[in-house]
Amino acid sequence: MKVRATRGGKSKGGGTEWEARPLQRPGPWMTLLGDGKRRWEGMEDGKALSIEVRGIVQGVGFRPFIYRLAREHRLAGWVENTPEGARILARGGRRELEAFLENITRMAPPAAVIEEVRTAEVEGLEGADLAADGFYIRESSRAGEKTALVSPDLATCPDCRRELFDPRDRRYRYPFINCTNCGPRFTIIAGIPYDRPLTAMAKFAMCPDCEREYNDPADRRYHAQPNACPACGPRLWLEDDRGEAVPGDPVVQAARALREGKIVAVKGLGGFQLACDATSDEAVARLRERKRRYAKPLAVMVGSLEEAEKYCRINEEEIKLLASPRAPIVLLPEKEGSRLSRQVAPGLRNQGLFLPYTPLHHLLLAEAGMPLVMTSGNVSEEPIAKENEEARRRLAGIADYFLLHDRDILVRYDDSVTSVLGGREYILRRARGYAPYPVVLDRGSRVEVLAVGAELKNTFCFLRGRHAFLSQHVGDLDNPETLRHFEEALESMRHLFSLRPEVVAHDMHPDYLSTQLAAGFGLPRVAVQHHHAHIVSCLADNGESGRVIGVSWDGTGYGTDGTVWGGEFLLCDEADFQRAGHLYAFPMPGGEACVRELDRMAFGVLWETYGGEEESILEIYSSTFAGVEAGEEGGAKGGGWRPREASPSGGTVPDGALRQAARAASRGSRVRNNRGTEAVGQDTVPVTRDAGDRAVALAAMVRGGFNTPHTSSAGRLFDAVAALLGLRVRAFYEGQAACELEALASTATPFLRDSSYPVDILDGERCLVWDTRPLVLAVLDDLRRGSEPPTVAARFHAALARGMVEVCRILREGSGITRVALSGGVFQNRLLTPLVAELLGEEGFRCLLHSRVPCNDGGISLGQAVAAARRWERDGGTG
Repeated sequence: MKVRATRGGKSKGGGTEWEARPLQRPGPWMTLLGDGKRRWEGMEDGKALSIEVRGIVQGVGFRPFIYRLAREHRLAGWVENTPEGARILARGGRRELEAFLENITRMAPPAAVIEEVRTAEVEGLEGADLAADGFYIRESSRAGEKTALVSPDLATCPDCRRELFDPRDRRYRYPFINCTNCGPRFTIIAGIPYDRPLTAMAKFAMCPDCEREYNDPADRRYHAQPNACPACGPRLWLEDDRGEAVPGDPVVQAARALREGKIVAVKGLGGFQLACDATSDEAVARLRERKRRYAKPLAVMVGSLEEAEKYCRINEEEIKLLASPRAPIVLLPEKEGSRLSRQVAPGLRNQGLFLPYTPLHHLLLAEAGMPLVMTSGNVSEEPIAKENEEARRRLAGIADYFLLHDRDILVRYDDSVTSVLGGREYILRRARGYAPYPVVLDRGSRVEVLAVGAELKNTFCFLRGRHAFLSQHVGDLDNPETLRHFEEALESMRHLFSLRPEVVAHDMHPDYLSTQLAAGFGLPRVAVQHHHAHIVSCLADNGESGRVIGVSWDGTGYGTDGTVWGGEFLLCDEADFQRAGHLYAFPMPGGEACVRELDRMAFGVLWETYGGEEESILEIYSSTFAGVEAGEEGGAKGGGWRPREASPSGGTVPDGALRQAARAASRGSRVRNNRGTEAVGQDTVPVTRDAGDRAVALAAMVRGGFNTPHTSSAGRLFDAVAALLGLRVRAFYEGQAACELEALASTATPFLRDSSYPVDILDGERCLVWDTRPLVLAVLDDLRRGSEPPTVAARFHAALARGMVEVCRILREGSGITRVALSGGVFQNRLLTPLVAELLGEEGFRCLLHSRVPCNDGGISLGQAVAAARRWERDGGTG
């Protein structure tokens, strides 16, 4: 992301800009709307201009900025918020007006995003309404269509941090300090225009001191809607797990509990977080067991960049991300000898770190004096709790203490997760700090579309004109709580922006809950194939359109032929696609059970690789998985190769919780939690210490075709290879084996860019087929020869990269297309993705990667919306 320093004048309490901000695209302000033939040169001194500014200009200090800028240029007039953005009426000399307009885009506040500036010369009464001199902020107008954009929540700025820790300041240690440059926005807003009566701050009347700041144009809290202080604002308190208030300073007492190994539920910006000591194996294991999050990595909040550098290697771009007003969780390579508990990210070599982004976080981290796990306040796979009573109920049995306050959270808002790939941001979960800012398309849509997204990592998207309003992360649509969150968030965004969809886009899978939801809106529907949506999302993310070779690799997606796709090569544009190639399809004995029980997928791969020669297959399977009881061991061969991070239990919590899950998986049952169930496996074959018996049962399933669909999924191929390498036979979260295989490959010294493994591309009946059976044979032969598993894993990655490029090269010969778009969950892999991009560049391709939108299913809704709009327009309103 290109950045530039911003200019800003001094004001009371500091008021200077902080950090770098994205370059703004200047609006077409040189043309005066209303008379396209009139140009700036024809403007007379003393005339009045009406100026409309669109983008994120509410809640970011834009009106105070305009006020000060107009005063500097000796202009008369006013500025107001409108449902469309901001409107300015200004009168003055021609040169002063010209400089004023230029400086609106050049010197805008750091958090402002100016998309368009429209100007028109004002005649008659409206121009005469201006005073002879002076400039003021007018009461907001509520007339007009709601098209103004809403600012995401912003991390605490340096000025507020200084005041927070200054004993002489009246807001010393006040956990809700904020100003026009920082603080809550999206999570407290109930409507547009952004004014205090339409926020969660409406119930807090400002005291005289706050009122003076609010009305003082020279103060950086001038018209700061969440403005408050200890005398008039929200209050903080600490409760124990019985609901009794804990006496004393709540932050001090909460920090003490954390140092003692307790778990504290913290009410943050967009919901509750569960905190514990990130250096304590015991504390983290206890949190995992109570939360039923057995292995999925946890985020760690550290007090400063200096502390972050103690635990991880961080480059300049990653530092900018960590310290930005968005303050996302950033994935970083962990340093050897880090003090962070091995239980934080078991089996992985990256940690998700982030910095405090609210005053409460700053106080808590400073008082605790240690890094804290700061994970979503929920039971695994449910949405985060956002209300005090809801947290007391849903987090009972998890949290020992509750750090509460009385400012309402109006919108659930998870922490965003991102990384840096190829020198630019590569977002993996888009929420706090990013949503609801829209993705701006290269050309607009003539129809308003609602896209309901994917089943996993769900987001939804409203498309209006050139703006695609991609929602915050919702989660997996597999429980009633997440469904309610989906409906709540959708209605909130629809109301906020006055969105009126005419068409609903959804996945092709007829049984998905999202498909059923789409049917319930009573609007015309457009079904969009999963992998096509991935590629269209990548095009939209890059602001491009037209024909492209799409490489869409992920875990699963419903194909046009009713089979399970997941390793796809498409020739497509935004409206249409052709399946031009795919990975070889392997059987999945047990269907979806293969996602959790990876030895099943390994068996299916072996079956095809060895041509159904049962004796050889049973021998390899039995020797590889001998002594493994479902879930009891993480690795195969009774606990084979494990990277440095993995625990003896295969990277999950020790003892009770894991064994409960293991026994449930082996029985084909489900593990109960205190709010519902977490599925860990549904066996139709025996799971015993005798791998031979299990192999015979699996063979019977595959041979008879019983509950054994075939899949071209790249994700399932990663699972099978991870199992065959002895990494893991049971997965406790989506993509776990692939993440651990990537971590294993990263330990190869050096990482192998090239691979001797074969790449066999076949001409199928309708499209190319990449036959990966020889690749699997090469992996097994390497292991038999005694090659180290990290080397084998690295060669596997390199072979996949080389094969992708080879398929793209063949497709270019037939189509002439030289652009390749990479999308799908597999491209979260930080080894594979840059290698593919590099090799494509060497072959003369232009490679499109995601940046602003996740490559995983969190970006699907954007692709659905754009694909549906283009198809609707092409077909004249019939989809």
